[in-house]
Amino acid sequence: MIIALDHVAIAVPDLQEAIRRFAEDLGLELAGTEDVEAAQTSTAFLPVTGTRIELIHPLRGQGPVATWLEKRGGGGLHHLCFRTDDLDADVVRLKERGYRFVTEAPTPGAHGTRVIFIHPKSAGGVLIELAEHPADGHP
Repeated sequence: MIIALDHVAIAVPDLQEAIRRFAEDLGLELAGTEDVEAAQTSTAFLPVTGTRIELIHPLRGQGPVATWLEKRGGGGLHHLCFRTDDLDADVVRLKERGYRFVTEAPTPGAHGTRVIFIHPKSAGGVLIELAEHPADGHP
């Protein structure tokens, strides 16, 4: 079942500049960075009460986020991510309701999560990620 808004992801053409803007200019805490090979992204995490902002940048200049940035000519809101306590059950339930997914099965995400994306055409034009965190609850 979906239990919370996990994060809001913003695609950025320059990760260090975006970190500076969010951390220094806006005063948000930088909680760390992680390269997510499965998603081909370098990601920075900025906690905000009850959720996080994730800045995502193409890892080695490749992957879906690179394509997304090229198509749009710059950065912007990329996706919303909802936390689930049973990813597999949510995928089955949503498929039964006609939702399409970007991949056939969940893939590894940041912080040891399992993730899957709902295709924007199934969600009113919004890319939605579902994430199931490991049993230890991190982060």
